[in-house]
Amino acid sequence: MSKLAVLIKRAFDILFVLAISPLLLIVIGLIAIIVRLTSGSPVFFRQERAGRNMQPFTIYKFRTMHTDIDPFGPSPKAGSDDRMTCIGNWLRKYSLDELPQFFNVLKGNMSLVGPRPLYMDQARQWNERQKRRLLVEPGLTGLAQISGRGNLTIEDKLDLDVRYADNQSLWRDLRIFIATFFKVLRPKDIYEKRYSRTEETRKN
Repeated sequence: MSKLAVLIKRAFDILFVLAISPLLLIVIGLIAIIVRLTSGSPVFFRQERAGRNMQPFTIYKFRTMHTDIDPFGPSPKAGSDDRMTCIGNWLRKYSLDELPQFFNVLKGNMSLVGPRPLYMDQARQWNERQKRRLLVEPGLTGLAQISGRGNLTIEDKLDLDVRYADNQSLWRDLRIFIATFFKVLRPKDIYEKRYSRTEETRKN
């Protein structure tokens, strides 16, 4: 994108978050109370992720798993996973666990639209093509999130992220942003079926 388009994108990120902040703060406050009452502390989950140009930053989420669970372990395959708290599945189903990341957007660590930020160790293992996803700001939602979600492998997601990074535009961002609302309102395939294509190959 041009420098002007980048400035417009950043301005939209800030203005949108500020515009919804009164409602956002109320919702975040209510969820924080529910998490605290039902599963104790900590309410928020913090983890280092890879940002633009491989710059590390701390991502924020509502905690959806028990405190004694390995944060780098396999992702849950279903809402019935024993590692989930009593409201963890509900938070994940409607992407409410991601709401604290609006503060990441305000801080400039993330954008509303972009590739989802992944672990630093994952980013170090990517090939040169896959690393092109790091040329843009990570986002709350992206092309991969509206294109299959749990039905996609990590390789599928990386391919879509690179496609987004190579063809980024304000118009594409707007379409992804709007499509995300329909995905959230009609949640489907929120849990990944398999992590990698090689995992599927090993099972066959």
